[in-house]
Amino acid sequence: MQAAAAVRHPRVLAPSAGRPRRRPGTVRMALREDGPSVAIVGATGAVGQEFLRVITDRDFPYRSLRLLASERSAGKRLAFEDREYTVQDLAAPGAFDGVDIALFSAGGGVSRKYGPAAVASGAVVVDNSSAFRMDPEVPLVIPEVNPEAMASVRLGQGAIVANPNCSTIICLMAATPLHRHAKVLRMVVSTYQAASGAGAAAMEELKLQTKEVLEGKAPTCNIFKQQYAFNIFSHNAPVLENGYNEEEMKMVKETRKIWNDKDVKVTATCIRVPVMRAHAESVNLQFEKSLDEDTAREILRAAPGVTIVDDRSANRFPTPLEVSDKDDVAVGRIRQDLSQDDKRGLDIFVCGDQIRKGAALNAVQIAEMLLK
Repeated sequence: MQAAAAVRHPRVLAPSAGRPRRRPGTVRMALREDGPSVAIVGATGAVGQEFLRVITDRDFPYRSLRLLASERSAGKRLAFEDREYTVQDLAAPGAFDGVDIALFSAGGGVSRKYGPAAVASGAVVVDNSSAFRMDPEVPLVIPEVNPEAMASVRLGQGAIVANPNCSTIICLMAATPLHRHAKVLRMVVSTYQAASGAGAAAMEELKLQTKEVLEGKAPTCNIFKQQYAFNIFSHNAPVLENGYNEEEMKMVKETRKIWNDKDVKVTATCIRVPVMRAHAESVNLQFEKSLDEDTAREILRAAPGVTIVDDRSANRFPTPLEVSDKDDVAVGRIRQDLSQDDKRGLDIFVCGDQIRKGAALNAVQIAEMLLK
C-alpha cells in the first residue's frame, strides 16, 4: 500500500543519518540545463515529499521541476533546494507539457486518469500505485532486480513504468540474489507492515492513539476501524474470495512478473503492526538447488542495496527502527530451514523503509536508469 496524504511540514529537510551527506562546500549539481524536466504528482503527500528528499540526496539532475497535486493543494508554496515552488493543479490544461519524467504517487485513480495524459505529452511516467503493475505492456521494475525489463523505455518516447508494491520490493531485494544462485521454488512470507503504508494520516493516527491509550482515553479510529496502538491486526486491504487479501495477492502476482517465472509458488500473510514507517518480513525460501547459510550470507553481503545485520552472539538483527529513513534493506536471522532436506531451504528476516526503498527511492532509481 502506498502513502498518499501529507503529514510533514512541506519544507524539504536535509538528508538524515544513514543516507549520503554532502561535504561542506559541495556545489549542488541537481539543477542542470542538460537534465530532464521532472514533474512530481502528489507533491504534498508523504511519498511526494520523499521524492524531493531522494532527488536531493542523490543529486538527481533536472533542468526544471513541476510540483503537481489536486485542486485542493494547488497554490501551496514549497521550498526545495533554495528555491520556492508553487504547487500546480494536476487537472489544469497542459500540466505535463514539456515534462520528460513524471513521478506519480497520488493513488491508483489519479494514475489511471492522468498517467495516459502525461504519456501522450511524451513523458515517461514512473507510477507508485497499483494501477498499471499487472498490465503486461508495463514494466514492473526494481532496478537491482530486473533492470532488463526497461530495455525498451526511452526518454522522449512516452511510456509507463510501474513501481512494485512496497512489501514486494523489500522482500525481493533480499530474496532475488539467493534466487539467482539456487532458484526459489516456493516462498512463504509473513509481513509486519508499518503505518506509513496506509498513508501519512495513518501515521498521525497512530501517534494520536498512542497518546490517547496511555492517557486512558478511547482511541480515535478514523483510518483504521479498530485500535492500532499497542495492537496488531490483519492488513486492512479488502479480503478476496480466495481468503487472501489484496496486499497478499500483490506479493504473489508481482513476484511472478518481476522474476518472469509464472511457476514460482508464493504465499503471504500480511499484518499491520504499530510501527511508523518501516516494514519487516519473515521469509522462508525453498530452493531447487542446495544453498547453505554461509554461502547465502556471502551472496547477500555482495548484493547492492542490502545490508546484513546478523549477530547471533549479541542477538542483534534487523529492526524497523534502525532501517527507518535509510536506503538499504537489512537482512538477518539467516539460517538453514531444518524442515527441508539437503540444505534446500533458508529462513531470513528482512526490514526496509516503506516510504524510501519501498516507494520514493525505487522510483527515482528507475528515473536514473532513463539517463544512462
